Amino acid sequence: MQYNWTNLRLRATLTILTGVVCASVAIAASAKDPGRATFEKRCTGCHALDKIKVGPPLRGVYGRNAGKDPQFTYSEAVKNTLVAWDESTLDRWLTDTESVIPGNDMAFRLDDPAERANIIAYLRQLSGK
Repeated sequence: MQYNWTNLRLRATLTILTGVVCASVAIAASAKDPGRATFEKRCTGCHALDKIKVGPPLRGVYGRNAGKDPQFTYSEAVKNTLVAWDESTLDRWLTDTESVIPGNDMAFRLDDPAERANIIAYLRQLSGK
């Protein structure tokens, strides 16, 4: 079998360049929208924006009352709370969920205030508020 080495080198170079460009675009997008990057890093293990995962979908959560997405089955504690999600309640929630709604099912703490602020800004942006 005879190889066209020039063609193979060209294909390899294009493959590498495509990877570099894709990585650069992802880094640039993260730099432009740190909230999205932080959300994807910290939240998407359990949440999506528009579908149920372990937790409820989070698009539109900012400004909504807790436990009110009809797609998701919440704990009794969350269903029966009067908490509305705004900057203050989301910041406290991401810091310590039990301090906001005792008896909830979400075991999560985010100690970094900058990451919490990025996530909250992203959720607010998605809600259009």
